[in-house]
Amino acid sequence: MKRLSPVMLAGTGSDVGKSLIATGLCRIFRQDGYNPAPFKAQNMALNSYATPDGLEIGRAQAVQAEAAGIECSTDMNPVLLKPSGEHTSQVVLEGRVVGNKSAYEYFRKEGKEELRKIAHEAFDRLAARFNPIVLEGAGSISELNLRDGDIVNMSMAAYADAKVILVADIDRGGVFASVYGSIMLQSEEDRKRIKGIIINKFRGDLRLFEEGRKLLEDICGVPVLGVVPMASHIYIDEEDSVSLAVKDRNAVRDKVNVAVVLLKHISNFTDFNVLERHPEVNLFYAELPADLEAADIVIIPGSKNTLSDLLDLRKRGMAKAICKARCSGKTVVGICGGYQIMGEEVIDSLGVEGDIESLPGLGLLPVRTVMTADKTTRQTEFRFMDDERLCKGYEIHVGRTVTDRPFITSGDGTQEGCMVDERCFGSYVHGLLDNAPVIDFLLQPFRHDRMKTEFDFFTFRQQQYDLLADWLRKYVDIPRLYKIMMCDD
Repeated sequence: MKRLSPVMLAGTGSDVGKSLIATGLCRIFRQDGYNPAPFKAQNMALNSYATPDGLEIGRAQAVQAEAAGIECSTDMNPVLLKPSGEHTSQVVLEGRVVGNKSAYEYFRKEGKEELRKIAHEAFDRLAARFNPIVLEGAGSISELNLRDGDIVNMSMAAYADAKVILVADIDRGGVFASVYGSIMLQSEEDRKRIKGIIINKFRGDLRLFEEGRKLLEDICGVPVLGVVPMASHIYIDEEDSVSLAVKDRNAVRDKVNVAVVLLKHISNFTDFNVLERHPEVNLFYAELPADLEAADIVIIPGSKNTLSDLLDLRKRGMAKAICKARCSGKTVVGICGGYQIMGEEVIDSLGVEGDIESLPGLGLLPVRTVMTADKTTRQTEFRFMDDERLCKGYEIHVGRTVTDRPFITSGDGTQEGCMVDERCFGSYVHGLLDNAPVIDFLLQPFRHDRMKTEFDFFTFRQQQYDLLADWLRKYVDIPRLYKIMMCDD
């Protein structure tokens, strides 16, 4: 196949849809016979994923790699920031934690050359193996105060010699100002790198924006490659938790109602995508004690700061409500940080998470967790209970939990998790609920006479990538994008 120039999806701001479009392009290039790979020099997200070699990257790049049909690696996201407080983030370089930094410490110019070198070397390794590289920027490309320390937006595009496509969110308003301003605030050299514009999240009749499209091209001197409508019918893993609190919390008759407890530092909420799409399930996120009353199943998710979230659950009455749910016969499940929260005590004498040295847990599981400085990151295969079907998942956590009632046995013989009975258990395994044996076990007590529905989540995800590719082909001028990527200027 002809060598294509790298392409970067840059944004007028955060949450404009760069990740989604990058995912769709990875799928399109794969469908068209190329061997693409995603790349984001620096990502800030609580949703992360373990690579096959037991390292950590942002979940978005793992999803994009899956859409491209390849294994994920840390070269796709060499710098990952995981917010752990209001102004502090855990810094993960090339898949390994190197410490915590305040926003001021991280974003000042000093010390950025080492990070830039790491990002450039990761890109070079990818570019030697794949064609094309689909780069993704971060936030807005027009943050002038951060430009000198930039390692992910236009400076990365310059290093990669990438064709830049600017993505704007029309749904939030001000699209003309955001597009024009983002382009005009670039240096002359960087402005020349912007080869196209994609207007994303359009609602209504596309014919109403035909004049707007022409106006944008005239004032910016850059072609509009597409106007993409809201793709609410396509389900791709979300990168952040902004939308979780607004999901409908009403119970639904003739479905199993599942409440996921909304934590302040919730992480890896993609653990619940299978349940959210499952035809027998109504899943919602619970913020108040009253939200749990309608639930059949209560799940406590992962957390970037277990002790802080445990304290917050007590303050707002959720801890008591979860224990009440257990006593009333509801199923209570904890994943990762939620597993730690369900135990008898969480101890952090080393200050790994912050200033709280220890707190009593909910006491629902006979386990005790001690936070440790080292982080466990690994993919795992296991058998669930007595089911012979092979299950898969991954672990990303700090802390060691002592248990004498494990219910998961990995392929290497490692035992993990704690189960009191079929309605009370916890595990460190993210992706636990992606597996049919676990879903069947979880839903069985509440199915009654409902017909059991088989749901293959892997096949579902592959279908969604294809739907996304079809959606972009319909609304984006992909042949013109290919011409841009084949051009040398």
